[in-house]
Amino acid sequence: MSGGPSRAGWAAAATLPALHLAPVVTALPAVRRRFFPGLHGVGPPDRVALTFDDGPDPESTPGFLEVLAAHRVRATFFLLGVMLQRSPELGRDIVAAGHEVAVHGWGHDNLLLRGPGATVRDLARTRALITAVTGRAPRFLRPPYGLLTGAALVAARRLGLEPVLWSCWGRDWTATATADTVYDTVRAGLSGGGTILLHDSSCTAASGAWRAGLAALPRLLAECRSQGWSVGPLGGHRDVAQ
Repeated sequence: MSGGPSRAGWAAAATLPALHLAPVVTALPAVRRRFFPGLHGVGPPDRVALTFDDGPDPESTPGFLEVLAAHRVRATFFLLGVMLQRSPELGRDIVAAGHEVAVHGWGHDNLLLRGPGATVRDLARTRALITAVTGRAPRFLRPPYGLLTGAALVAARRLGLEPVLWSCWGRDWTATATADTVYDTVRAGLSGGGTILLHDSSCTAASGAWRAGLAALPRLLAECRSQGWSVGPLGGHRDVAQ
């Protein structure tokens, strides 16, 4: 009788990586637009959800809060635990201004490279810190790089988090980004019911890249108004859609 793994054992061992990697296909916008509209951030056609990643950052986030306040617009901020730990007061300022806070992860680690246990700990730690600092339990999860894994989906279910990516972005993390390129890139993919991704921090991007997104923001808000789209946080966008 052989002491090696059985055929069933080998099959199970092969299945685990596949289950971990399978959700990564949703990183392709065409896939999630067709098959996973909720994950794509699709809402009612007369609304647009505005979201920001990678803060809170004392160098840049206050500028975004000022523009949003001037335009009387609320948004969703997907926070990094490490950034919130450094600037807890800024996290409270975001909530005090009427914005929604959500989970982006502790650091900006690619979850493809983290196992199930590490993924759960990462997201649970971030969710707990956001809740403790801001007094608001986050509802949404957006994994770094938009890469969902099987472990991330399991963690999200355990933590009561709803994964949501985006329907358009501004590529505002690049060194060559300008207000015009950010506006044009967002506008090319934007339609009623969409979810916009911008960044209120360049902590994981080209230094100072956030300035391009900030400069483009008033024009983007004006464009949404001209199209008759109300702009707001993801929570309201999703609640109306459901």
